[in-house]
Amino acid sequence: MATIGKPLKILLMEDEEDLGETLQEMLEDEGYLVRWVKDGVEASDVTYNENFDLYIFDINVPEFNGLELLESLRNASDRTPTIFISAMVDLETMKKAFKIGAEDYLKKPFFPEELLLRIESKFQRKDSLINYKNLYYNPDTQELKQGEETLFLSRKQLKLFHFFMTNLNRTIEAQEIMEYSSVKSLSALRVAINKLKQLTGVEIRSIHGVGYRVEAC
Repeated sequence: MATIGKPLKILLMEDEEDLGETLQEMLEDEGYLVRWVKDGVEASDVTYNENFDLYIFDINVPEFNGLELLESLRNASDRTPTIFISAMVDLETMKKAFKIGAEDYLKKPFFPEELLLRIESKFQRKDSLINYKNLYYNPDTQELKQGEETLFLSRKQLKLFHFFMTNLNRTIEAQEIMEYSSVKSLSALRVAINKLKQLTGVEIRSIHGVGYRVEAC
């Protein structure tokens, strides 16, 4: 798995069916959360309603293109890192892409694994200990201690705990938690969260109609 800590949430804009499907499948296999859209209007609507950690935009897509989309997002103070993937390889297009705020530009055709390497190089996670009350958690090794004592959780409980600890101070939609932790229903999620609270003492707040939130101590 490429994403040891918080799973990156990626918006992929690609109108080519085969490539879009290939990239989505590859990225999801590596643990990323991927929303795939096929035109600029749909991408714009999605960015209005959801937050992402990374944008991967093709340039030549229907409605309005990737350059126009990123420029409008930057004008709206959206600083989400962006990688362009495009068959447009002329210097002027590339210069504009970087001028409006792209972090990288990958020329088509490319090996899908090359995109993966570009993403990993930009989001390398360092070994850091998260302290919450009397809990000490290493997101890279997934070792959890309560004081000096190692605390053992089931695989699903640890996955849920990991997600909350790497998303402190963020209100997380219930659906996103369910997707990451492989919980199948809202009722099962409530049960799993209540059990986790009992085992660890983590204060997981329910945000009515939205999801859940853990505040850093």
